[in-house]
Amino acid sequence: MSKEPLRTYLSKRHFDRTSEPRGGDSEDSRDSPDSSDSSDSSGNPRFVVQIHDASTMHFDFRLEVDGVLKSWSVPKGPSTDPKDKRLAMPTEDHPLDYRDFEGVIPAGEYGGGTVIVWDQGRYRPMSHDKKGHPVPFAESLEKGHATFRLEGKKLRGGYALTRFRGGPDSDERESWLLVKADDEQAGDQGTPDPKRARSALSGHTLKQVAAEVAEESGVAEESGGSSTGQGRSKGGTGGKSGTGGKSGSGGKGRA
Repeated sequence: MSKEPLRTYLSKRHFDRTSEPRGGDSEDSRDSPDSSDSSDSSGNPRFVVQIHDASTMHFDFRLEVDGVLKSWSVPKGPSTDPKDKRLAMPTEDHPLDYRDFEGVIPAGEYGGGTVIVWDQGRYRPMSHDKKGHPVPFAESLEKGHATFRLEGKKLRGGYALTRFRGGPDSDERESWLLVKADDEQAGDQGTPDPKRARSALSGHTLKQVAAEVAEESGVAEESGGSSTGQGRSKGGTGGKSGTGGKSGSGGKGRA
């Protein structure tokens, strides 16, 4: 995969200090036997929701589009309640292999803090034009309104992303709303407390992941190894991260 779409992502990170993925394996990782969804033959693109305890707590909502993870920082997190209109601020595109990592970004680095993978799975693009014809998902995002169905471990059913400020012909910063569709998967659970929420990969909380990484770093220091930021994927240790952004919890909900 060309690294041009990831130029901003790469420019913000020092990979000799952070173990976040560089993105070189993004294209190959789509069909990797180690992929979390390799048993899913649907061919639908992936999504991931990460909780990021950076300078302010927030959720990172990421959708696979054209070989990268299109990303939004969602301060209060995605909700299961159609009445909740969640602010979603676009951030830089991330590599596909970013979806599997959780751990700690070193203090002082961009987005420094602990990250967990709160939910992940596949999604089905549902955008149509006024005549009912399907619209390519990237095109629907460009136009400012995209509908899709999430098929995750925690989030399921229809959602919509709608741009309400900014855009290609505007000098204003882009702002979007992430809203749950009023369907059979809707509910009033809202969004979990991010400090109590558990990883979809390890079952651990932010605090537990931070403690584990600190312990691993201490062992590395004692043995003469590096103590820079550490992370883990399902198969072992590896890079980790998220983006800087605002946040908040946002009501009760499933962890």
